[in-house]
Amino acid sequence: MASAATEIGRAAAGGAAARLPVVCWLEECRRDAVPLVGGKCASLGELINSGVRVPPGFALTTEGCRRFMAEADRAREVKLLLAGADVNDLAALEVLSARIRELIEAEPFSEEIEDLVAECYRKLALRACMPGVPVAVRSSATAEDLVGASFAGQQDTYLWVRGIDEVLHHMRRCISSLYTARAIAYRANKGFGDEGLAISVGVQKMANSYTAGVMFTIHPANGDRSVIVIDSNFGFGESVVSGEVTPDHFVVNKVTLDIIERVVSQKQICYTVDARTQTSQAVEVPFERQKVQSLIDDEITELAWMGKQIEKHYGQPMDIEWAVDKDLPEGGNIFILQARPETVWSAKSQATKTPAGGSAMDYILSGMLAGKRVS
Repeated sequence: MASAATEIGRAAAGGAAARLPVVCWLEECRRDAVPLVGGKCASLGELINSGVRVPPGFALTTEGCRRFMAEADRAREVKLLLAGADVNDLAALEVLSARIRELIEAEPFSEEIEDLVAECYRKLALRACMPGVPVAVRSSATAEDLVGASFAGQQDTYLWVRGIDEVLHHMRRCISSLYTARAIAYRANKGFGDEGLAISVGVQKMANSYTAGVMFTIHPANGDRSVIVIDSNFGFGESVVSGEVTPDHFVVNKVTLDIIERVVSQKQICYTVDARTQTSQAVEVPFERQKVQSLIDDEITELAWMGKQIEKHYGQPMDIEWAVDKDLPEGGNIFILQARPETVWSAKSQATKTPAGGSAMDYILSGMLAGKRVS
């Protein structure tokens, strides 16, 4: 089967948008497939093809989303509603956003798209050996995850979704989230026009996380490239990403992979799956576990090693989401859920950064030669 990127090239050469696939598997995508599957899905496909452990999944492509919006003439209606919108009037923007999202979510997919998505979901369940496999349904816009503009979090992600009807419903919600008030205002302020923006929707097997969190291959507080920083909590990563808890905090030397800083916090809540409703929900962490380290040292070391490989592959500091799956044995249960370029320090002067592709040792040696103190 041709890769997603190959399909883009063929369609562009032939001028035939209809040849673009409506759905594709993540492993068919590489980083140059952003126009077809958005930043998030393209990054996941690139990780899979570079040998990183990533939960399997598929994407409804930007072509599939375009067809969905075009079939009911929703794209024209949205354009008319957005014309003349005052992005500085947040109250009016919220009302406008609600109207646009309601229009999009009320429209069913065509029979063709429903069948294609249903077949992919069935095959994903077979791969996972789990009927009605629980999945994360994730927005993947073409303008997100870019260096210099942090679009991360502008669109929606829905966790622990089961059954094809729910998958289709949450796909429409992801498409409509392109028009949240926050996303509309952010794009306008960054100078990104809606006419050049497209969205894809990724569907990925849920990692049944015992522990999850985020990892930076640069110190997010001071830009130190010689370390890897990991924040973690029990359960799903929502509590860490949202800032609802103070997570455990680990700083790892990027060269030796030694843990050089360790802060174990009191973690009062975590997110886990409700067995009855099969949805993600916040629960109180038992008191006796609240001050227990949420990652063992071997897991911290393995995560840091994975982060180091991802940074080397991309040639720049990365912001990574990860999970430890409690349903799988040790040694094969740490998964990367997302990796995107770090944007805060990447926007700093090039003089303060390691040249693209440089290693941590390059950074340390250059700092020593310049008389600069490094961690």
